Amino acid sequence: MPITVKSDREIELMTESGRILEIVHNELSRALRPGMSTLDIDRMGEEIIRSYGCIPSFLDYNGYPASICVSVNEEVVHGIPSKSRILKEGDIVSLDAGVIYKGYHSDAARTHGIGEISEEARNLIQVTRECFFEGIKYAKEGNHLFDISCAIGRYAKKHGYGVVRDLCGHGIGTQLHEAPEIPNYEVKRKGVRLKAGMTLAIEPMINIGGWEVEWLDDDWTVVTRDRSLSAHYENTVLITEDGPRLLTYGRV
Repeated sequence: MPITVKSDREIELMTESGRILEIVHNELSRALRPGMSTLDIDRMGEEIIRSYGCIPSFLDYNGYPASICVSVNEEVVHGIPSKSRILKEGDIVSLDAGVIYKGYHSDAARTHGIGEISEEARNLIQVTRECFFEGIKYAKEGNHLFDISCAIGRYAKKHGYGVVRDLCGHGIGTQLHEAPEIPNYEVKRKGVRLKAGMTLAIEPMINIGGWEVEWLDDDWTVVTRDRSLSAHYENTVLITEDGPRLLTYGRV
């Protein structure tokens, strides 16, 4: 599949999709508290998305049964919301969400602490976010795709963390997942040359322990093999001649 370069009109639509997704993440961030279920989060997220006349990108995507991926502690991504999974003080929770606005997707993820969390958990969340911003220093027309990957991987490695290798970022547009795949670790090849108008979902998934993961029996939830904590940070990024423009970047 070729990498799509978006027109000015498509960029306008994706910008609005991203703006709405920022609102979703901001409202969910303010609502998080000990005692709420992961299903509460999902229902709230879907309600906000639909209140803007949008469609949740994830609901029924390849059979996924919810609108918000809610992943707790050692869960890396794709946790399925449940009324029996209750957040407690000290947990960390990753929220991954997508919005379809007039046929165009946005995709973003954040990891939050619930109440007072350990310094170890706080550092993981912070470094994962920093990995993203290290990577997008290279998200500029004329650079190569894997410049982003290598920068993310090097920064995580410097802090002694494991970088998930079985999952990666991706292109985005009229499809949630478009070409290219974007690893979060060092790659020997250069990858494609970046062009203005490309839109990418860049998403470091970083573990306190090793990089290895496994899938639970629900065939969706990905967990760290060593059951160490994992964090996730993602934005939808537009490549321009002058550098990256974040279509989903807000307060969180």
